[in-house]
Amino acid sequence: MTTSHPSVAGPAALPRALPELLSQVAHQVSRRVETALGPDGPTLDQWRVLALLTDGAGHPMTEIASHARVPAPTQTKIVDRLVDRALVYRRVDEGDRRRVLVFLSEHGRTIHERLAPAVAGIGDALMDELGSHEAHRLVELLERLRELPR
Repeated sequence: MTTSHPSVAGPAALPRALPELLSQVAHQVSRRVETALGPDGPTLDQWRVLALLTDGAGHPMTEIASHARVPAPTQTKIVDRLVDRALVYRRVDEGDRRRVLVFLSEHGRTIHERLAPAVAGIGDALMDELGSHEAHRLVELLERLRELPR
């Protein structure tokens, strides 16, 4: 089932419409996630950090900044706020004492576990809306776009 978008008049308009459509959809999904996190929950950027840290491994700030898609100075502020809320903690890397790793605290894990189903529900709702085949195809296409050179 193919539906047209009013802003896409034809194939010639697609190159102009595609970046804007992707931006609009990303914004809509981000707003849904922020709503699911609630007014007292972590911000979207903080959520991305918590989600990364659920693997139990400590992560350096550079990796966290890359994962959260924010500049390093912004990432430092995000982690500082998470530390202030006792959701994460920093520890010197035993393998390289010049490096600091960030870990998820027990409190952070509890918060993540409480909110994760609501965030996952957004993906479930999108999959229901698109249907399984279309959702899988969309993921494949988005992964291809993500892998393009910057």
